[in-house]
Amino acid sequence: MSDDEELIFRYTRADALADGVLVDVTTTAREAGIRHPTAVTQAVFERCVRVPEGVGGQDEAGRTWDVLWMLRLAVARSSGGELLLYTVLVWNDATGPQPVQLKALCHPGDDAKPVITILMPEED
Repeated sequence: MSDDEELIFRYTRADALADGVLVDVTTTAREAGIRHPTAVTQAVFERCVRVPEGVGGQDEAGRTWDVLWMLRLAVARSSGGELLLYTVLVWNDATGPQPVQLKALCHPGDDAKPVITILMPEED
């Protein structure tokens, strides 16, 4: 934008976290060895973190750990870059664990410092 253009609206990462569009998982990410602030989209939360009715022996903390630990392992195997596709096993019904592909982006946050956002592959 040039100096004479007026900014009409800006939707920040902080706005998305406050609105619930993104769910902050930074505390667990740090425990898994991920040093940047980390969030998952609402779609990832619903598909991979929230425990569906009737699925026993699981909780959101464990499922969050699975999403982040598998990201940590994928990062360790990668050659770098801002986009990483990886797979996590998710148990959402009576058929047992199923592979779900996720997309992780490392990009500048609101203050231009690196942040990580975990999305479904079809999300932007």
